[in-house]
Amino acid sequence: MPHPIVLQLRFTRKEFFRSVKTVSNQDAMIRIQPMNCLSWNVGHLAWQEQRYFLHYGQGKILFPDIDKEFAYGSPASTPIFQDVLTAWQTITKTVDPWLDTLNSEQLIAPIMSNGKPIRYTFGNLLLRTIYHYWYHTGENMAIRQQLGHTKLPVLVGNIDTQAPYIPENL
Repeated sequence: MPHPIVLQLRFTRKEFFRSVKTVSNQDAMIRIQPMNCLSWNVGHLAWQEQRYFLHYGQGKILFPDIDKEFAYGSPASTPIFQDVLTAWQTITKTVDPWLDTLNSEQLIAPIMSNGKPIRYTFGNLLLRTIYHYWYHTGENMAIRQQLGHTKLPVLVGNIDTQAPYIPENL
């Protein structure tokens, strides 16, 4: 069974996806300043997972354009929703088998990048990613409200059955 923090990441991803899954490409590309548009948010989370779990974890970059266009501090843009959504789905599916291998010892070990330790651990990066997803999930819902969308998903979904608390040592 994957580490409990990995299961929490997967639930968080599902909630993030629920915040955008019924949105049209046209609406996903509307930017209501100072926020980014929905499609940029998807690209940004694709960047984070690719950076943290593919690059740092496995030495891979699947989408160099994602790495350039959606990094922290990158300028706002209005990318095509389906393109970034496909990249996000590909990245997360590629990351998952590796995440399934992590144990508590690996989650607290220093991360090596270019042969040198960096200041993060995978445990911290998982937490950063989870919190970052929740930030943008809320932002996505606010954007959708501003766009006049109705019947929005209720967050947080079915956490009691889909992502209950699981002690680390079970």
